[in-house]
Amino acid sequence: MTRHPATFVAILILCLPVSTSFAQDSVDESASVRYPASYFAEFGAVSVNDMLNRIPGIALALDGNQVPSVGNNNNRGLGSESQILINGKRLAGKANETGAQLDRIPANQVSYIEIIRGTSGDLDVRNSGQLVNIVLLEVQASSSISAEAGAAYYHDGTLDPTGSLSYSGQRGSLNYLVNATLGSGYELQESRELSVLADGRLNETRVFDRQREQTNYTFNSNLVYQMSDNDRVSLNALYGENDPPATLLRKITDLKTTPNTLLIEREDLPATATNWELGGDYEHSFDGGAKYKVLFIVNEKNNDSVRERYVSSGQGQPETKNLFLASDSRYRERIVRTSYAWNLYGNQALELGLEGSQTIQNSALKLGARTGAPASLEYGGLSPVFVPNAVSQVEEIRYEGFAVHNWQINPRMSLESSLLYEVSEIAQSGDVNKKRDFDFIKPKLDFRFDISRSFQLRMSAEKDVSQLSFADFSASVNAQDEDQDTQVGNPGLEQEQTWRYNLNLDYRLPNDSGVLNSRLFYYDVRNSIGRIDISPNPQTLLSTNGNVGDGKIFGLYLNASIRLGFLNLPSAVVTAGLNLEDAYIYDPLIAKKRTIIPIDRGSFRIGFRHDISAYNLSYGMSYQDGIGGVGGTGGNRVRYDIDNVLFYGVGKVRTDLTAFVEKVGYRNFTYRLEVNNAIDSERCFERKRYNGHIRNRDLREIEYSCTNTGAQLLFKIKSTF
Repeated sequence: MTRHPATFVAILILCLPVSTSFAQDSVDESASVRYPASYFAEFGAVSVNDMLNRIPGIALALDGNQVPSVGNNNNRGLGSESQILINGKRLAGKANETGAQLDRIPANQVSYIEIIRGTSGDLDVRNSGQLVNIVLLEVQASSSISAEAGAAYYHDGTLDPTGSLSYSGQRGSLNYLVNATLGSGYELQESRELSVLADGRLNETRVFDRQREQTNYTFNSNLVYQMSDNDRVSLNALYGENDPPATLLRKITDLKTTPNTLLIEREDLPATATNWELGGDYEHSFDGGAKYKVLFIVNEKNNDSVRERYVSSGQGQPETKNLFLASDSRYRERIVRTSYAWNLYGNQALELGLEGSQTIQNSALKLGARTGAPASLEYGGLSPVFVPNAVSQVEEIRYEGFAVHNWQINPRMSLESSLLYEVSEIAQSGDVNKKRDFDFIKPKLDFRFDISRSFQLRMSAEKDVSQLSFADFSASVNAQDEDQDTQVGNPGLEQEQTWRYNLNLDYRLPNDSGVLNSRLFYYDVRNSIGRIDISPNPQTLLSTNGNVGDGKIFGLYLNASIRLGFLNLPSAVVTAGLNLEDAYIYDPLIAKKRTIIPIDRGSFRIGFRHDISAYNLSYGMSYQDGIGGVGGTGGNRVRYDIDNVLFYGVGKVRTDLTAFVEKVGYRNFTYRLEVNNAIDSERCFERKRYNGHIRNRDLREIEYSCTNTGAQLLFKIKSTF
């Protein structure tokens, strides 16, 4: 009997505890797990990331809650959660966040790494799952240079350089890190599509290659100054450029004619993208243990793109320009967050604070076509086409007051309760002028019980309010449908609200043998966002993103990370995971129940890593895949629109096989070879188009398309001096 790979992963996760249950209990008296620098000495680690890769189950800590969020995932403002701390402190940044720094902090500056599994008023952030705290050595004067040079090779023969250079150290009370990075964002996307008419006759084929030439440049710095025993200040800055210009060549063959006719479309897609960020914080500790903190962040993102399409009847034939589409976007944030925390009495602590933010999104859209009307150079030499709500500025002023209470009930139980009150005003100006006010109360309870020194139960309940995507407020480019260049905005969109309930069991096997984890969650979604009908009449169909109703989400995640000591391979670790999800909502657009994006049927993954210290050699691989194919009730996500439905063959998790081999050589130089997307997995879709409204079920055609991007080979050399 053939088993699905996900079944094998589930069996592996359930059976692993049996093979390790004979080991001794840990003698660690706390919920935290500490790894001193000496733990990593045999591996020749160069950076903090190299150290983290040797810790079983570290991905569970770095992934935080891991369960998916609902909504557009727009993280305006700062919030109180972070998974990575440096010396017990969060980094005052968003784009310049701590996770991006882990490859830039030298391993020789680390005193120990701590996995924090509990909650406490002493923490600089709220612990949504587990925290990774990287504690650096305290020295009077030290400095080091970390350098990495490499190249990325793609399946079409393209070779792009990559690299980074970091200078970090400590001088008295000042810690500093300066880094510059060069990365490759090159991609060659090859796509094939077959269209079949409703009666089964072949309609057309579309074959296209989309080549994106992108190089990512990033410069960032982090400074921390300990002014006194009670005062600390930090400053962080980032600047990045990643211009993504692209070209596209599409060949369309009409199969309804004899002989078949050919149409060639060539597109130039120039684009620019830049972003910068400046952040800082100040903290004062009082003699009684109380703390006052204030933090600010200012950032900006600019994205400009143009799409110009030329058509011809064949290769080398005269071209005619028939589309000009320009999209400009500027996104800015200004955030200030301040709080005061103190111990109440006994094992209780309280934090009160306020966060204020201003967010501004400017967008403009220009559409030009061959309509016979007067042409304009501003529209690429074509005739301007009116697009409703094309020029827009959306500004949000938001205030969030919060109170967080921590109670260590006894040595094995803790309860964290928080209450957030959010008030905001969203004003839109430009082609549409509208102003709206919102206010929400967001409570949360987080209970943790250390059943034993290794076994922890966590239960949480919270209300989450998603932040609206400003891009949905005004007209925007539709990158998901070649038959629709733009899509309409909705100035009346409202936030999704979700009650989230989580149950988590975390078991750390004795003697650092690994981690087993299970997460069961249920979400009650209100005011879910999807496509709604705004057609002015039955002959002119029009849709936009809007609020469609309420839904339910269920999920079970199983994870394991196990050392193979029982096979006499203690330096080898196998990881496995199985995610099962289900969701439904009644959608008035289609008059039936549907799934809720981004909830899929599920996914599985399995990986292996082996560190051979005697040879300073490491190698490993990982494989992941989704559960469910394209379309049908067993498929993954489905996106409905007013006159078509798109079935995705992939969701959050795409089929992927990666592998690496790494060797530490002379003078501590590390050589790494890795391959991504080794099996060149395809992303397949199926779209059904209808005559008139989708509810009429008058099928016009079915499109079957698949896209692949090829494997990527990376070679890197890095060291610390």
